[in-house]
Amino acid sequence: MTVVYEDNHIIIVNKSSSEIVQGDKTGDKPLVETVKEYIKEKYQKPGNVFLGVVHRLDRPVSGLVVFARTSKALTRLNEMFRTKDVHKTYWAIVANRPNVDAGELSHWLVRNEKQNKSYAYEQEKPNSKKAVLGYQVIGKSDRYYLLEVDLKTGRHHQIRCQLAKMGCPIKGDLKYGSPRSNPDGSICLHARRISFIHPVSKESICVEAPLPTSRLWESFQSC
Repeated sequence: MTVVYEDNHIIIVNKSSSEIVQGDKTGDKPLVETVKEYIKEKYQKPGNVFLGVVHRLDRPVSGLVVFARTSKALTRLNEMFRTKDVHKTYWAIVANRPNVDAGELSHWLVRNEKQNKSYAYEQEKPNSKKAVLGYQVIGKSDRYYLLEVDLKTGRHHQIRCQLAKMGCPIKGDLKYGSPRSNPDGSICLHARRISFIHPVSKESICVEAPLPTSRLWESFQSC
């Protein structure tokens, strides 16, 4: 975890692919607790530290996570995420080049709770939710392509599921059709940029996360 932005009301951190945002059945220490400890130590706060979770990233995904440091910021950020006033850009590495280098994907996703997996359909299905994203190819290495993904809706495993449906599963993502896992258990999906109007100060915030430290990611450093 690296802090990339903080003020009195919000803190934004760059999550590594091994970290969970909130506690789960693994019992592993979640990112929210690590950030609380950081705040408590830095500002020498007595007692419990308030930290509100406003969104999550899947465990194998790296990149930016926003937390609220005050209840006022939490309430407003929750509403901003609900009304899609927070703009999120992801980078994904795939082995297969899309048929079209830039476009928009629109599907209906059905979540299977038992499998912890979503399925994409062209037509609306019972219990489905509409999922929309834009993408473009912004880089190429010897064997892989780098896609920039503009997330329009926030569904369960949306980017992973929709890119796989397009025939471009994310490198390392066994669950969605990648032939091999990555050695560190990550998938090559990174929450690269986030922008929004500050919930309290009303200033424009735009933050970019450094890329993960691996040879493959570093080959796209100049994109």
